[in-house]
Amino acid sequence: MSDYPNGSTKDREKLAEMPIEELLNFLFLQLRLGIEDKFGTKAATEIDSQVWQIMAKIEAKSLRRMFKVNENADVPTIMNCLQRSSWALDQPFKVIEVNDKRAILRVERCRTQEARLNKDLEEFPCKHVRFGYLKNFAKTLNSNVEVNCLVCPPDEHPSDLWCKWEFILP
Repeated sequence: MSDYPNGSTKDREKLAEMPIEELLNFLFLQLRLGIEDKFGTKAATEIDSQVWQIMAKIEAKSLRRMFKVNENADVPTIMNCLQRSSWALDQPFKVIEVNDKRAILRVERCRTQEARLNKDLEEFPCKHVRFGYLKNFAKTLNSNVEVNCLVCPPDEHPSDLWCKWEFILP
């Protein structure tokens, strides 16, 4: 007999073995799907956006302290920190092109979107969610940085690209 109602000890042990970022993304996906089922995609998007905007500031501040990043970080430093964020760590299929004043971030495969498609769900319109996260993350490190979405669902996109973002210091 299990110590846990409606679950096994082995199930809980499997969850405990997951890296924290992967576990959080799994839990957020389940919450988002539950909210989406009950209240619709719009409500799920709004809640998801609010959560990720808060997470962006928390992560950027933590990474700033951890890596001793100065105020008004340059674009390469912002991208370096972003690559260490929970969102980026869960996006292994990304390409980043960066120079002193500008960076382009491309996500060529998206685990979240692929999981949705595998469950016969439509693409999640994540543009608002991702934009809020990336903008808050970057602006926490340098309030002068501009973040632009070049493509992200619900936008039409090629099959080999889910989203593309631009980071610029004027």
